[in-house]
Amino acid sequence: MHYPAILVVLFSLTAPVLAETVQPGRYPPVGVPMSLTRVSEHVYFAQGEAGIATDNEGFISNAGVVVTDSGIVVFDALGTPSLGKRLLEEIRKVSDQPVVRVITSHYHADHIYGLQVFEEQGAEIWAPRGAEKYLRSAHALERLEERRFSLDPWVNETTRLVEPDRYIAERETFELGKVRFTVSPVGAAHSDADLTLYVEPDRVLFSGDILFEGRVPFLGDANSGNWLEVLQRMEVQQLVALVPGHGALAGDPNHAIATMRRYLSYLRDTMGAAVNDFVPFDEAYAATDWSEFEHLPAFAEANRRNAYQVYLSMEAESLAE
Repeated sequence: MHYPAILVVLFSLTAPVLAETVQPGRYPPVGVPMSLTRVSEHVYFAQGEAGIATDNEGFISNAGVVVTDSGIVVFDALGTPSLGKRLLEEIRKVSDQPVVRVITSHYHADHIYGLQVFEEQGAEIWAPRGAEKYLRSAHALERLEERRFSLDPWVNETTRLVEPDRYIAERETFELGKVRFTVSPVGAAHSDADLTLYVEPDRVLFSGDILFEGRVPFLGDANSGNWLEVLQRMEVQQLVALVPGHGALAGDPNHAIATMRRYLSYLRDTMGAAVNDFVPFDEAYAATDWSEFEHLPAFAEANRRNAYQVYLSMEAESLAE
């Protein structure tokens, strides 16, 4: 159908006005329950449910909150602006201090789409050096478009990728309200760039997605070799608690790290042996005993893809030798 030219002109003039009726500071409310669990004197966290990224209105990852006398530090911002707003509302129930900094463990959608809420509050955003690889990729834009469909209305046309104010390349410490923090980039492990945050007086570590407590992780395009080395280097004997990127608080950090190490080691051992023996992936996967891990949440959704990713990456490693 052909419309008169005058109607086309009128539509082109009014379309931007219609778009502006959606106010960036207003986000559709979420219906999922969220609360802050107190871990220690200064530390709280919000725990997402187990599941794939679009389950539970996108609330499948964890966020941390550290309250000091001079302001609040947030660790990760959840998977939608609406969840970020809800997290801010929960923070206001425990403190009226301003959120001065948000430290992102890595740039994956389920941890960053809430950043714009805290940016609007004036918070400074930190991220590990290397996260820019994701931010400036076509994949980041494609993921955002997909989430505008799969997580509508909580991810919508007002949702945007937030560039951090600082990229952290090396381990550093800072103090806020007499609380000492240590930020430790660990390189490409679960993502293109990961970091952890240690809250010194409370002896609590935020691991980001280096740790998935009580469930099978999603490896995606992870560097499983470096990830395993990071876990092996973690010195947690003095920790009181560990807050993972997904799953429950790890009151026994050594056990949580050991479980993750066993899983990644098993993937690399079994898939690496198959690669060395030129066994096709389907045959290798079917012959592998997964009984130690198959009871864990997300096993059915993630394990085969994880194994295939490790199989392919170890093929590439063998060719590079």
